[in-house]
Amino acid sequence: MATSDRAGLRRVALLIPQLTLMGGTEMQLCLLARELRARNIDTTVFVLRGGGRQAESLRRAGVEVHELGFVRLLSGPLAPARNLRACLSLLRLLRRLKPQVLHAFLYLGYVVGPPVARLAGVPVIVAGRRSLSCFKRRRGWVLALERAVTRVADHVVANAVAVAEDARAVEGVPARKLSVIYNGLPGSAFHGAEPERVDTPWPVVVCVANLLDVKGHRFLVDAAGMLSRRGRPCTVVLVGEGVERGRLEAQASALGVDVRFVGARSETAGFLARADVVVLPSLSEGLSNAVMEAMAAGRPVVATSVGGTPELLEDRGVLVPASDPVALAEGIARLLDDPDLAASLGAAARAWAGKNLDMDVMVDEHVRLYHRLLETRCAG
Repeated sequence: MATSDRAGLRRVALLIPQLTLMGGTEMQLCLLARELRARNIDTTVFVLRGGGRQAESLRRAGVEVHELGFVRLLSGPLAPARNLRACLSLLRLLRRLKPQVLHAFLYLGYVVGPPVARLAGVPVIVAGRRSLSCFKRRRGWVLALERAVTRVADHVVANAVAVAEDARAVEGVPARKLSVIYNGLPGSAFHGAEPERVDTPWPVVVCVANLLDVKGHRFLVDAAGMLSRRGRPCTVVLVGEGVERGRLEAQASALGVDVRFVGARSETAGFLARADVVVLPSLSEGLSNAVMEAMAAGRPVVATSVGGTPELLEDRGVLVPASDPVALAEGIARLLDDPDLAASLGAAARAWAGKNLDMDVMVDEHVRLYHRLLETRCAG
């Protein structure tokens, strides 16, 4: 396990837009912050907008959290002034706390964080990349701003090879400035869980994802309709909440398929334990925590071949094209019809996850990177 004294790494700051919606990036930041603190590295988390319960949880773990009060630009005419004050507050805090490393997560985080950190004199600035640049390509100014602030950062960390390649191809980030560090899972993800009760005579297909268009739930509901028409009905359990819920409910009703909407859950292990198959039908991904958790639980997975998902599931799951409900239905049926194949893929996924997605591995790699960048900065 890495320690903090080899190169004098003592203070690290992590910055993220919000912690109220607990997606994969938010979870990874919280894991990293707690583990850095456990290794006697003074760790501060800056939250541009709301922190919520996760901020309180971090504080209880000894992590200092500052909620800066940024607001959305469309929230009113005073928004620019409020955001300017929030930037000045961040600048003052960085100058007072003097972190040796600032690591910014998500688009708004690494647009705001690196320039302010450079003004504050933070020695090492790291920007994260955790998704593909699909949405940025449709908005030229978004990509141009990203390229500009990336030049301010010393290094860019991607959570998958596919994400790193995308950053190099689309943003022009040089290879020497890029590292890949996979997400990590806590030990509890590998422990057995009591299966959640789902009353149904049919196989259970579980999808853990916020109900957003990019997650592709509509293709899973279509696939369930196809399976039902073939005499292979399933119960689909959607764990998550979001703006697509109403449309998905109407779609499920029109198709006459059994889709259970259980809402957002902080603990999903019971649903994974109950699943005959876990599905992630996303249109775009970075490195999916939902797939990682299903792998750690030893569940067979069908997922779309997007982003870093093939890196997780190659020879350890069933990969299908995005936006293709026919292929999705065939992948689900393949695992339901061949329990031995499903069991062997689940076991292989669990073994690979234990070796490559362990939380300590993730934290060790971040600490080594911070050390190396700090040593380079000091040497220069």
